[in-house]
Amino acid sequence: MISFDPKSISTAKLHGYLLSAVAPRPIAFASTVDSDGNPNLSPFSFFNVFSANPPILIFSPARRVRNNTTKHTLENAKDTKEVVINVVNYDIVQQMSLSSTEYAKGVNEFDKSGLTMLESDVVKPFRVAESPVQFECKVNEIIELGTEGGAGNLIICEVVKFHIDDSVMDDNQMIVQEKLDLVARAGGSYYNRAKKGFFEIPKPLSTLGIGVDSMPNEVKNSMILTGNDLGMLGNIEELPHKEDVEEFLNNVSERYPNIREMSHRQKHKIARNYLSYGDVNSAWKLLLS
Repeated sequence: MISFDPKSISTAKLHGYLLSAVAPRPIAFASTVDSDGNPNLSPFSFFNVFSANPPILIFSPARRVRNNTTKHTLENAKDTKEVVINVVNYDIVQQMSLSSTEYAKGVNEFDKSGLTMLESDVVKPFRVAESPVQFECKVNEIIELGTEGGAGNLIICEVVKFHIDDSVMDDNQMIVQEKLDLVARAGGSYYNRAKKGFFEIPKPLSTLGIGVDSMPNEVKNSMILTGNDLGMLGNIEELPHKEDVEEFLNNVSERYPNIREMSHRQKHKIARNYLSYGDVNSAWKLLLS
C-alpha cells in the first residue's frame, strides 16, 4: 500500500485521488441568477443531503485548482442567497456535462445546453424543466474552507419547496429509484448510472463548445435527436466546413447511395448511430449535408 501526506503532493494530484476514491458522488445541478437576474446553470459533485428537519442540502463550488478563481455559482449565491438544486438523471447527463463548460459571465447555460428554464414558485433562479426532482432553496450560510486553489465553499441550502415528476413515483407517491435513473460523478471522465454502472463522458472542451443555441434549427428542434445527443453535438468548437462535409459524403456514398436525397429524419437517425459510438464529427457532417 502506498501512503501519502496531502501536503507533500500537488493539489491537482490530491484532487484527482480524492475524486476517484470518494465516488460515486451525487450531482447538484445548481441554477442561480446574478444580481441583474441573468441565469446561470452548473453541476457540482461535492454535494449531499444533511438534514431533514430542517431540510438541508449542501454543495461546494471549489476554487479552481489551476488559477484560484471562483465560479459564477458561488458569486451568485453570495449575492442573491437563492439557488435551485436539480437532480441529474441519465436523460440529461450530456447536457449537464455541456453546461459545465466555462462560458463567460452572463452567458446563459440553459441556452447553451438546450435545457428548459422553468419558473420557480418561491425563489428567483429557474428550475431545469427536464430534471425529475427540483429543490428550491434559500442559502442559509456559506462557509469558506480556504483561500487557495482547490478550497471548497460550503453552500448550506434550506429547501423551501420541491417538485417531483409524476413519472418517477409509484401509486403511493414514493420515488422509484429505477425510474429516477440518477447519474453520479466519479474520477476523471467517469460517471455512474445507478442501474447500469460506470460509463465515460469526455470532459467539455477547454475551449468553448458551440452550444445547442448555435445549432441549425432543424438540428436543435429535431424529433429524433435526444437531449443527450444535442449535448454531445454542442460540445464541439466549430462546425465542419463545407469541403469536409463533401468529402464525408463521398466516403460514405457506397454505404448510403441515396445519402444526398435523404430526409432530415433519415439523416438524424443515422447521426444518432454515429453518436452512439462517440463519433460527433461524422454526425455533424451528416447533419449539415
